[in-house]
Amino acid sequence: MEPAAVQNAAVGRDREMTQSPPRIIGIDPGTRNVGYGVIEVRSRALVRLASGCISAPARTLQERLVVIFRGLREVMESYRPGSAAMETVFAGRNPRTAIAIGEARGVALLAAAERGLEAKGYEPALVKRAVAGSGRADKEQVRRMVQVLLSLAELPATDHEADALAIAITHARHLEFPETGRVTAVHGHLPRRGPLPEMVVRQLPPSFVPGRKRNRA
Repeated sequence: MEPAAVQNAAVGRDREMTQSPPRIIGIDPGTRNVGYGVIEVRSRALVRLASGCISAPARTLQERLVVIFRGLREVMESYRPGSAAMETVFAGRNPRTAIAIGEARGVALLAAAERGLEAKGYEPALVKRAVAGSGRADKEQVRRMVQVLLSLAELPATDHEADALAIAITHARHLEFPETGRVTAVHGHLPRRGPLPEMVVRQLPPSFVPGRKRNRA
């Protein structure tokens, strides 16, 4: 008989392949604030089901990790995603910060594994490229593109929330091309190739659209 952990992992892989419509949780790990975003893939549309930020103001790292784990477990129990994704730790960070974020990431991995989900890791630059078209996109550009791609009435409240949703969107694109692992500009309501529709372009800051001039007073 297979151990329970192995059985849960197999269930998670089966769920990722068969869940209809696919439901994904994106996680932006941190030691004090952890962003989460749950989206659903409906035909060619990406729909946000829930998103937010788990704040862990406790004094010690151990206490904060407990808060993060319980918060993520509650979100996953409520929305039952079929797959999970999160950012990998950026190697250029301060070593002490990288270690702390790695510990928070481990807690997020545990919360996912508890539900039989194998969390896919994506580098920050790849997430930016998949969502905003450039691996050097800034936080504001990512937030605005997340708003556009998910047809949100308002911008995500925090960078953590926006990053988590961007990670979920990136994973949705990865699932569309599982045989190659290719991650390109996401679909949402946008065409896969060609220029952005003028309706979308008007919502973006001038600095984001190549060749678009700023209005001068």
